[in-house]
Amino acid sequence: LQVDLWQPSSPFHIVEGTVTDVRVPQNTSRSLLPYLQQANIQYTILISDLQKAIENQTGLRSYRNRRSLSGYNYEVYHSLEEIQDWMHHLNKTHSDLVHMFSVGKSYEGRPLFVLKLGKRSRPYKKAVWIDCGIHAREWIGPAFCQWFVKEALQTYQTDPAMRKMLTQLYFYIMPVFNVDGYHFSWTNDRFWRKTRSKNTRFRCHGVDANRNWKVKWCDEGASFHPCDDTYCGPFPESEPEVKAVAHFLRKHRKQIKAYLSFHAYAQMLLYPYSYKYATIPNFSCVESAAYNAVNALQSAYGIRYRYGPASSTLYVSSGSSMDWAYKNGIPYAFAFELRDTGHFGFLLPETLIKPTCTETMLAVKNITLHLLKKCH
Repeated sequence: LQVDLWQPSSPFHIVEGTVTDVRVPQNTSRSLLPYLQQANIQYTILISDLQKAIENQTGLRSYRNRRSLSGYNYEVYHSLEEIQDWMHHLNKTHSDLVHMFSVGKSYEGRPLFVLKLGKRSRPYKKAVWIDCGIHAREWIGPAFCQWFVKEALQTYQTDPAMRKMLTQLYFYIMPVFNVDGYHFSWTNDRFWRKTRSKNTRFRCHGVDANRNWKVKWCDEGASFHPCDDTYCGPFPESEPEVKAVAHFLRKHRKQIKAYLSFHAYAQMLLYPYSYKYATIPNFSCVESAAYNAVNALQSAYGIRYRYGPASSTLYVSSGSSMDWAYKNGIPYAFAFELRDTGHFGFLLPETLIKPTCTETMLAVKNITLHLLKKCH
């Protein structure tokens, strides 16, 4: 039975008592369901017709004017081309606060664009790194990255907290980390997760860009098999995307004080370590930042996030960007798992973009303001 694991990402994490979300082809469900019944495994069908759900998710797009950026709609999902056009546009129209640059090229030769956001108020400023879309199918990530930039630019004049953030810090924002994979999830396979690099021996594409970092690489929670969803790659930083971002972060490690990575789905706020059950040295600072961020998030719509070390809160995984950032001297490293908890999974409807981003914004502002108060 070929199934696509939505949660957890690897079969190693399935133990007795785990709730597991799987996607199965229509014909497979006829043999899977009787099997589950025989094995006495309880199941619920969350989405009975996935194709219909995919079509519902992006709605009918023909009415949208793709080129009008002044009326850019932040409450729909955008293709890679639209997101990159939007970045170019902001770079032109908000040159006082936005500077766009590229940290390298993807496997398929696409530029890896980053927006540097902030007031050029003094020569040296601390910075916060934010990336979205390491995993291609997690579309709510890139939507949040764009939302964050929009909020920053729209509320900078009126909100003292935002003004303080943009005056005292720089934000490096990478709306789509895994550009090739994201593009592929729009054109070929909505549930693609990995990068798009080719493996000649197995004829399988892609590496899990969140298992490819040089920290306990390819240990527990990652796979050596090129066809697996959690394939760690042939060696650390084998993926040009990971290598480029790692190089940038290494170069700016003295400046960057926080690393925030956005994923879906689970409704969790995670901090290191991912690869082992151990307490980080600055646990009390990071833990209180997480606690306050989760409370701020909940204040908007009552959505409760679990928070804690990734290994014990979600599962053990090695070679993750968050652990790598922390190990490389970035004191605040977090991974958000955004909405929901499995009802829609990766197909979070566009109607939920606004509430998801609104509440997440509160958490991110909270962490950022925490960072500006001395606690290390």
